[in-house]
Amino acid sequence: MAASLQAAATLMQPAKVGVPTRSTLQLKSPHSLSKAFGFEPSGSRITCSLQTDLKELAQKAVDATKLAGFALATSALVVSGASAEGVPKRLTYDEIQSKTYMEVKGTGTANQCPSIDGGVDSFAFKPGKYYAKKFCLEPTSFTVKAEGVSKNAPPEFQETKLMTRLTYTLDEIEGPFEVAPDGNVKFEEKDGIDYAAVTVQLPGGERVPFLFTIKQLVASGKPQSFGGEFLVPSYRGTSFLDPKGRGGSTGYDNAVALPAGGRGDEEELTKENIKDASSSSGKITLSVTKSKPETGEVIGVFESLQPSDTDLGAKAPKDVKIQGIWYAQLD
Repeated sequence: MAASLQAAATLMQPAKVGVPTRSTLQLKSPHSLSKAFGFEPSGSRITCSLQTDLKELAQKAVDATKLAGFALATSALVVSGASAEGVPKRLTYDEIQSKTYMEVKGTGTANQCPSIDGGVDSFAFKPGKYYAKKFCLEPTSFTVKAEGVSKNAPPEFQETKLMTRLTYTLDEIEGPFEVAPDGNVKFEEKDGIDYAAVTVQLPGGERVPFLFTIKQLVASGKPQSFGGEFLVPSYRGTSFLDPKGRGGSTGYDNAVALPAGGRGDEEELTKENIKDASSSSGKITLSVTKSKPETGEVIGVFESLQPSDTDLGAKAPKDVKIQGIWYAQLD
């Protein structure tokens, strides 16, 4: 392509092809031409012929340049379109299972919960005891309650920027699921990939790490809105050492040696010296939006509210609101 453009540009330079320009063209007299070639044409006919040749040559060069430029633009458009990455199409459970590892790798599909093809827009399961498996929770929004950027602004939930890769979806969760005769449902979380470390960034630049989880969840209520509390473990364990070598079950007790007066145990340093890895609690509400009793699939949306990391008790936690979709199979 570059060679075509260079050739077209070369053709557009008359001096290089040996044809003089119109302004510098010096025509000989008819008598001189007659002596040299044995005939006597008129000067006007030669002038018109040369002008026509120059116009045709220039037009061919312009056409070649336009063609080469169009080809380059088309090639760039094709390349940019091929490399552009968008949000992957949401697939059903069977479609995901039919794909190979290489077909899923790098597409973002592994971080998505399956969808349901068909079904009804309600919870259509009969009363009885089921076992929920393949329970999946995919967050689509993270907001953190913090003070506004403007001065004296009251705390409010602010939009955040996700700093974690696409590894925050909970999956393979399972547990008993019961449908009562009055229509109420109850779900108890027992096992699965039920936690994921996530970090988000506030508009002011502060980063907020937290452990997205539904450990030991017991949710009950109507299918349109059922929920309950769950356990939120510490973001870091007791064996974690901070930059000064302090830890809960190992490491130093204080950041400095014990000077006279017990300066290492002053009140302002207590939170930093004494590590607290105790758990906290959160609350989640789930809602069913579609179900398919033939395959045992159910899908819906959720909203979870839980605390963020406390840096092992060194700082106060922030409230994190997580919204998204969930999927499960009832067996």
